[in-house]
Amino acid sequence: MTTSIASPGDAFSGAGPRHRRTPAAPRPVPRWWRDATAGAGWAVLLAVVALWVAGGGLQAMSTLAGALTSTGRLTGLLASALLLVQVTLMARVPWLEQAWGQDELARVHRLVGLTSFTLLLTHIVLVTAGYAASGPLGLWGTTWDLAVSYPGMLLAWAGTAALVMVVLTSLRAARRRLRYESWHLVHLYGYLGAGLVLPHQLWTGADFVDGPVATAFWWGLWALAALAVLLFRLGLPLWRSLRGPVRVLEVRPEGPGATTVTVGGAGVGYLPVRAGQFLQWRFLDGPGWSRAHPYSVSAAPDGRTLRLTAARVGDGTARLAGLRPGTRVLLEGPYGRMHAGVRTRRKVLLMGSGIGIAPMRALLEELPQEPGDVTVVHRVRSREEAVLADELRSLAATRGARYVQVEGRRVAGRESWLPTQAAHLSDVQALRELVPDVAEHDVYVCGSDGWMHAVRTAALDAGVPAPAIHLERFTY
Repeated sequence: MTTSIASPGDAFSGAGPRHRRTPAAPRPVPRWWRDATAGAGWAVLLAVVALWVAGGGLQAMSTLAGALTSTGRLTGLLASALLLVQVTLMARVPWLEQAWGQDELARVHRLVGLTSFTLLLTHIVLVTAGYAASGPLGLWGTTWDLAVSYPGMLLAWAGTAALVMVVLTSLRAARRRLRYESWHLVHLYGYLGAGLVLPHQLWTGADFVDGPVATAFWWGLWALAALAVLLFRLGLPLWRSLRGPVRVLEVRPEGPGATTVTVGGAGVGYLPVRAGQFLQWRFLDGPGWSRAHPYSVSAAPDGRTLRLTAARVGDGTARLAGLRPGTRVLLEGPYGRMHAGVRTRRKVLLMGSGIGIAPMRALLEELPQEPGDVTVVHRVRSREEAVLADELRSLAATRGARYVQVEGRRVAGRESWLPTQAAHLSDVQALRELVPDVAEHDVYVCGSDGWMHAVRTAALDAGVPAPAIHLERFTY
């Protein structure tokens, strides 16, 4: 491991203190927001069960056919409610974003989605079996009769097929084989699936139309989910983009395999971006512009420009190098909780691996700090691949921070954040060697999933409380 501390004379273009706005004093994100939104989700499910009971769900279970059909109704209702919760979670509602963070929302979204999908399949099986048990057509005859004779059922089957496709392509094994662009396009079929299922529920679902309370509840739930998507996924980003155009100002290579893009324009001032956060970026440079890509800002926002630095790892990131000044940019966000507002302590440790150092560099520039408060650990395979290293050294010197490069290939044979030459140390020992009082720090982490998991585990074992560890995952 090598330690690099910049000298006061180091300088580089754009790395030192820029003429930028002074960020507002960091405001802690209220922790009760998270509890309140989780409670609202559980309240929705309790309301669904209560309406099922009030609609005679328990009384209908006196016979085998009735028990199958009634239980099938309940699983279908819960599946519908969870599907709407799932859609709302990823509607990029600012209050949910600030309470949970985009990566945590994505993980809850995936769990809720798999649960909803399982309940949906159970609903289909139980309702079909219940109808078959009470009629003369048998299982396959009943299946056919339900599909062709009941209003909206063919649409519901098409919606179910779309949801099956989304779920299958969301499994980790499938995700590894798909490009991000392909996966994102397929994932949009989830909205189609939800939309196709709706007519069946409203036309044939007794629980949706049996009483004014049930009708108001279900229509209100659907309307709330649709409004969240239209307002925050479409309306707000479109309004900001039209109100103030943003264009590419500069594109430059950033070491081997990385690109830095600076954008500016009136629209930047309408985005309340904090260092450490990310946005969804769309560059209107040709085919494929409609697919957004998440990039963290790599410099503290100044109210006039935003900057990203990304490694070339796929089609979207490879296109960055070919952007031309003047290209129009559409931005959504900001997203993520990895900013100064979640800070709990005076001392801060910023740890970035590879291109994960980009948000750390922005945080180093923006975090309120006294000399000695902040330590930056930059994990790289080699000095030649240390993206933004010169800027980090200069900023560290200017701000009185300590900058450390940890070089070399990862330790083989164990899950570790360390290089091979430090294999004789445990992850916790190495962390304490670099930062002896690490237990008194907030720890911000960004890098690959495995590396971040190893850092988080080491930080916890070193005595850092879980609420003081902040990280953002981009692989959902």
